[in-house]
Amino acid sequence: MPTRLLIDHRDAPRHPEKLHRPDNPGLRKPDWIRVRAPQHPVYHETRALMREHGLVTVCEEAACPNIGECWSQRHATMMVMGDTCTRACAFCNVRTGQPAALDSDEPRRVADAVAKLGLRHVVVTSVDRDDLPDGGAAHIAAVIRAVRAAAPATTIEVLTPDFLRRPHGAATVTAARPDVFNHNLETVPRLYPTIRPGARYFQSLRLLDEVRRLDPAMFTKSGLMVGLGETRAEIGQVMDDLRVAGVDFVTLGQYLQPTPKHAGVERFVTPEEFSEYAAMARAKGFLMVSATPLTRSSYHADADFAQLRAARLAAAAPGDTSDGLPADGVPPAALLVPSPSAEV
Repeated sequence: MPTRLLIDHRDAPRHPEKLHRPDNPGLRKPDWIRVRAPQHPVYHETRALMREHGLVTVCEEAACPNIGECWSQRHATMMVMGDTCTRACAFCNVRTGQPAALDSDEPRRVADAVAKLGLRHVVVTSVDRDDLPDGGAAHIAAVIRAVRAAAPATTIEVLTPDFLRRPHGAATVTAARPDVFNHNLETVPRLYPTIRPGARYFQSLRLLDEVRRLDPAMFTKSGLMVGLGETRAEIGQVMDDLRVAGVDFVTLGQYLQPTPKHAGVERFVTPEEFSEYAAMARAKGFLMVSATPLTRSSYHADADFAQLRAARLAAAAPGDTSDGLPADGVPPAALLVPSPSAEV
């Protein structure tokens, strides 16, 4: 019988590596970024179901501003492999430290919750598990297979770690056949040393490209935060990099500072600027784009997936391949990566 290892974190600091950092003063949130506190009765029912099954959600751990809306519609993003991450990203509110051993019963419990919620589409994400030989790829694959067995009609989206120095991670997850493989670049390469120091920009790109090559029919997706000091040209460059990797769907949302110890918000990007980013992404050839201040990777994921499938069918034409590139596999000139100094 599997053993569930429970750890009491109440007396441990959530982000021990940030304790001695100076505070970053927060900017006052504009009106367009504010949300109401959760009140809908279905929100509380969803929360109770998560507790009943002993599940962790990124909605709570990452302090998502959309939790009230999503949980009130029975949409929740499962976070597997525990609540403790081995990375210490400057933007993330997920607990940092030494994780517990994997719970072999977790795939069954996730699948049971998905079936009870009656989800049409589920998003499964995870903490980074650099302590595991495969980065947790086999566990994520086991969750996918369990959900398939318990809820065959449910489509599955995974939001994975980068599997840095785990060369078979992408293949293991892809072989389990999720409907969408998502991995977020999070920010522009210039900001990686301070915002995402444990990750490597080109490793994340290679991961997405590898998934496309392993299974050209699988949808791929990635997301970015804005408001950290990036420029418009840098965002355009990242979009070009993602298109060269064959990514179908890009999301952009406003970074919100979880605590004074986290990276500060440089500015709040206006809704009008988000509309401009969305137009830019569409012009670059993405099948889908979601770009609003409150956009997050799994926000409206079920509706977005339906639109994504429809967009691929609409874009299909003689000579096209299922990965969105021409039959010869060479990206058109518009998708070639410009020099970093180029205006976008």
